[in-house]
Amino acid sequence: MPPQPVVYLAYALYPYSYSEYGDAGGLMSYASSNIELFRGTANYVDKILSGAKPADLPVEQPTKFELVINLKTAKALGLTLPQSVLGRADQVIE
Repeated sequence: MPPQPVVYLAYALYPYSYSEYGDAGGLMSYASSNIELFRGTANYVDKILSGAKPADLPVEQPTKFELVINLKTAKALGLTLPQSVLGRADQVIE
C-alpha cells in the first residue's frame, strides 16, 4: 500500500464525476446535476405508472452539469486556480 500522502494526493487530484467528491475533499468534480437526474427519473416513473411501456420510452441523456471546486484542497496542494476557472464553477468550497 502506498504511503498515506500519495493516496491523498491521488484522491485529491483525480477529477471525479460525482459532485459529492468535491465536498469530501477532492480537488474538483464535473458531473451531471443530481437534482435534474432525480426529476428525470420521477418523470419516467410517472409515465410508467400512467401506462406507458418502458420499452417505448426514449433514453435521455443529462443536459445540466455542475462544476465543483474545492479551494481548501487546492490550497493544501499548493495550487492556485485561475479566476476564469473559478468563475465557471457552480460551487466553490472555501
